[in-house]
Amino acid sequence: MDNVTLAFEAAWKVLVVGVLLGAGLPALFATGVRSLAYGPGGDAEVGAGAHRAGRVLAGICFVVVAAAVVLGITYIVATGFGKVLSFEHVYPTLRDKK
Repeated sequence: MDNVTLAFEAAWKVLVVGVLLGAGLPALFATGVRSLAYGPGGDAEVGAGAHRAGRVLAGICFVVVAAAVVLGITYIVATGFGKVLSFEHVYPTLRDKK
């Protein structure tokens, strides 16, 4: 019975990460693209440019998506070099495997 519980716990974690990264990051990117089209009276689509709030929101969305991509690539490369990506401090660090 203990193996079944462990399997369900692992499956739940994989499901949550899959939903966050598989659907969350593309949705966040789409929100950034959509916020670039935010303008006074829909003028952003005609050529007047995006509203300042839309540009700020788009920038935040794109930075979060880019940071997630860079962090994912760092994790993959670090694993290949025998390192571990650690979040012991607030920022991610690389350290040797123990």
